[in-house]
Amino acid sequence: MTAQVTSDYLISTLQSSRQRTLELLEGLTDEQLIGPKLLIVNPTIWEIGHVTWFYEFFILRQENGHQPLLDRGDALYDSIAIAHDTRWDLPVYPLGEMKEYMATVLDTLIARLDGGLASERDSYLYQFTAFHEDMHDEAFTWARQTLAYPTPVFQPDGAAAAQRLAVTGALDGDADIPGGTFRLGSQPDDGFVFDNEKWAHDVVVSPFRMARAPVTCGQYAAFVEDGGYVTDAFWSEPGLVWRREAGALHPVYWKRDNLGSWQVRLFDKWRDLTPDAPVVHVNWHEANAYCLWAGRRLPSEAEWEFAASMRPDDDGDDDGEGPGAGAGGLTKADYPWGNDSITPDRANMDGFGMGCADVADYAAGENAWGCRQLIGNVWEWTADTFNPFDGFAPDDYKEYSQPLFGATRVLRGGSWVTRSRYINSKYRNYFPPQRQDIFAGFRTCAIS
Repeated sequence: MTAQVTSDYLISTLQSSRQRTLELLEGLTDEQLIGPKLLIVNPTIWEIGHVTWFYEFFILRQENGHQPLLDRGDALYDSIAIAHDTRWDLPVYPLGEMKEYMATVLDTLIARLDGGLASERDSYLYQFTAFHEDMHDEAFTWARQTLAYPTPVFQPDGAAAAQRLAVTGALDGDADIPGGTFRLGSQPDDGFVFDNEKWAHDVVVSPFRMARAPVTCGQYAAFVEDGGYVTDAFWSEPGLVWRREAGALHPVYWKRDNLGSWQVRLFDKWRDLTPDAPVVHVNWHEANAYCLWAGRRLPSEAEWEFAASMRPDDDGDDDGEGPGAGAGGLTKADYPWGNDSITPDRANMDGFGMGCADVADYAAGENAWGCRQLIGNVWEWTADTFNPFDGFAPDDYKEYSQPLFGATRVLRGGSWVTRSRYINSKYRNYFPPQRQDIFAGFRTCAIS
């Protein structure tokens, strides 16, 4: 059951998502809007059509019986029906016509909302389709990174970035997480829920020790310098296959300068490596190789969610019977810090910081045991394969999760560019283990 939200909230969410999409089109030439044919990106001029078609198909047409707004929309922009490699060769609509289509669909969506509290159905569909645009905006952003396009400029919107004093430096050491029985996943009364979070079920987590912060660039550089990419013993068999095929000797956006120091590319600019920022753009194979070198391991998905959601019981009687309670006097919350929403002092999200913060930053976002930045900064790889929970059933967009079960790995927490409005401690992301282009890093756990 999706909690009802106001029409004003839905409208502001739509407008915020669309503002970001338009900002990500700025500064790109006609050639860059098409770009090279790569497995990990889409042609931007095609992708903006897909995003808008998605709203039109699921809300205006499928839910409300509207006639198609584009003569060739279904033949061009249905991502399930259209093979990835063909998208560069399609006779897509030019940018001017596409912007008109985007505006028409947005105006029509807004006109359907009559003020006050939206219906439960509209509350779900409008949020899901807007979050779908948010996810593509993150994809547009990593595509600009992949292709070394100019740095985008994000203007304040409804999630405007507050002025804050950044904290720099390292955050070493482990947190002792007590473990216990808890409910992994989402419950029907949690508000908006993605299909792969259904439904919460009991999981037993043994006590474990988790790093207080993600692995930093400085820590990862030590692995590289110690022969991490040329020592086969640190790599699994699939990891070795990937490393050899890719010819990888270091993270994908690193290079040496003339003095032998490391530089890291962010969009079209090379900068000196920031040792206390989390390493980013490393894949699951690289994360596991680092863990073997360091004598550590990735957290399981259940361990990660336990650390990001469980807190000492605060329902007043310390009996572990509060909302979402687990064993041992712990209660499940939406975020590491509790149930209060994400704010700019708790997590580096929404893109306004334009890059990763040092791991010592965002102390207000700590969990009860001192782990920082579980939400925001970088997506965090977990050890687990992305699989359905028992009783899984797809929602309206049946291809959102189901085709990726068994073939991808779970990431948690969101990145600096992820929109905070759809992230919480239960959100599950999923990518193939070889993907380096996403804004992903990792944190480690001690081996007991």
